[in-house]
Amino acid sequence: QTSGKLMLLEKLLPKLKSEGSRVLLFSGFTRMLDIVQDYLSYRRLTFERLDGSIRGEDRADAIQRFKQGDRTTAFAFLLSTRAGGQGVNLEV
Repeated sequence: QTSGKLMLLEKLLPKLKSEGSRVLLFSGFTRMLDIVQDYLSYRRLTFERLDGSIRGEDRADAIQRFKQGDRTTAFAFLLSTRAGGQGVNLEV
């Protein structure tokens, strides 16, 4: 049996990608972000990640790549809720 969350992502993400949408995925657990990151890599979906292990300059670079990139640059942005709550602005 697989995770219900991953089953939902399996159905939802291809639909969103085909519509040209991009996705923000928040989790309070970095281990869950690790699992989602592995899943996105397996599905060859592009992503950026921001959590407590990302240094300041790398953090700013990831945000800029997501904000300024076209729809092929980064489909998803993975954020820990702690990192995401510190003034991150991802408006395009």
